[in-house]
Amino acid sequence: MKAVRGAAPGSAEEAAGLLREAAGRTPSGDGGAGGVRFVGGGTKLGWGTPAASSGELSTRGLSTILEHNASDLTAVLEAGVPLGEAQRTFAAAGQMLSLDPPDAGGATIGGVFATGDAGPLRHRYGGPRDLVLGMRVALADGTVARSGGRVIKNVAGYDLAKLFCGAFGTLGLVLEVVVRLHPLPPRRATAVGTSDDPNALQAAALAVGRAPLELESFDVRWDRNEGTLLARAAGVAPEDRAREAARLMASAGLRADVVDHDDAGMWDAQRAGQRAAGGAGAVLRVSAVRSELARTLLAARRADASIIGRAGLGLSWLTLPEADEDALVAAIVAIRRDLAPRPCALQDAPEAVRARAGVWPQDPAEALMRAVKARFDPNGVCNPGIFAGGI
Repeated sequence: MKAVRGAAPGSAEEAAGLLREAAGRTPSGDGGAGGVRFVGGGTKLGWGTPAASSGELSTRGLSTILEHNASDLTAVLEAGVPLGEAQRTFAAAGQMLSLDPPDAGGATIGGVFATGDAGPLRHRYGGPRDLVLGMRVALADGTVARSGGRVIKNVAGYDLAKLFCGAFGTLGLVLEVVVRLHPLPPRRATAVGTSDDPNALQAAALAVGRAPLELESFDVRWDRNEGTLLARAAGVAPEDRAREAARLMASAGLRADVVDHDDAGMWDAQRAGQRAAGGAGAVLRVSAVRSELARTLLAARRADASIIGRAGLGLSWLTLPEADEDALVAAIVAIRRDLAPRPCALQDAPEAVRARAGVWPQDPAEALMRAVKARFDPNGVCNPGIFAGGI
């Protein structure tokens, strides 16, 4: 068996064997001397707490679309399949995997599900844990485990698949994912409302969110002291719902209009805004509630920051401008203080800033998380130290 460093196993059994070897070299509770970092497309290597590991295990050898059951709206994908490639396959059948995170061209299925990454489609379809039907994983002791099944109505066994979604690979290596698909909508239309008043934006967001519009996406944007709400309807006749969303925005004091053609660019910009790019200093992922949108926008204005967010869910990405290390750390501390007790996780930032400011907010479930980690990976082999609490 080859060494773990730089390995790209071509089968589930080979991957499990490599983890078994790594576990044998890692003293119990160490997590740094023999731990393994899992790598897919490499688009999220800067996420999490900076931590050492003695090797990498890539999923690039696990890159097959094993099944696409178009009649059942399901698919089985190996972890190394690029999300963009999967979407092209599904689109040929008039279907989609309802996940649209940034970097879809380079991100892999395993990485998207392991980090719980998602884009504007989350408003209607949820995140990865809402779309996963089953999962095959390699555990640290070399066991290959399977959870769930290949059909939408499935209740067999423990739901390990949802546990692994968003665990950052700290419980084991995702090998294969069974997902539910949705039909591609034939048309889309977007209502756009703008204002420089955070309270008006919040009032409009609450009004649109309460209306029975069945929106596909509902986002907010804040930049240069002006905010924008974007409400996208999809289906056979989305224009009427988009116009009603625009009417509700206007009633709350926003300048509103409807874009019923070529709205893809504004949604591409929403996805891109979830990442640090073009001189951005750091990105904080803020988990609040939708009734606190104005508070989040005001915190961004005080920090001279921009925001991309899910207006109907209270989830936002706050981007700080480029600055020196001390200034960035001070800004992160100030934002966390302003928005407390809402969790503010540091997603994108230079390694030195992540190390000083801390990536993860304090989690009241940390003891439970440690217990789960100890059960699945007692030697700390899998992605050691990158998750909340140093897990």
